Amino acid sequence: MRLRRSYASSLPVVDETSAGGLVVSVRARRAYTAIIARRNRAGRLEWCLPKGHLEGTETAEQAAVREIAEETGIEGQVLRHLATIDYWFAGHDRRVHKVVHHYLLEALRGELTIENDPDHEAEDVAWVSLADVASRLAYPNERRVVATARDILEGRA
Repeated sequence: MRLRRSYASSLPVVDETSAGGLVVSVRARRAYTAIIARRNRAGRLEWCLPKGHLEGTETAEQAAVREIAEETGIEGQVLRHLATIDYWFAGHDRRVHKVVHHYLLEALRGELTIENDPDHEAEDVAWVSLADVASRLAYPNERRVVATARDILEGRA
């Protein structure tokens, strides 16, 4: 995380980098992905892709694998990079420029659980059909990431 002064505002600007994505399991010729429910800043429960901050010297790929395992209980292997999203949001004492690297992972092992989430942000976790997951996700940018993953898995990209 890097702190700098914004010329557009008197609030300091903080740069944050996170990683996560879609961990996919294929069962009976159908693809499923694990998504989590967490509270937004207004306190509403919303479904999203698992993700979190990079720790120490880990790469974005390593952080994606770790964060997905912590928040969903599913260990995965990175297949490829899907997208990088960046956006801004403001708190009461700072503006945050957030960059999130999303990856497509193959599920290797594990059972769905939120018990290993060290921050206890995830309140629920579910396997959702890749065909239906976009309608459950709260954020349009994450729906676009899912569309990219579907194109890849269906051989259109």
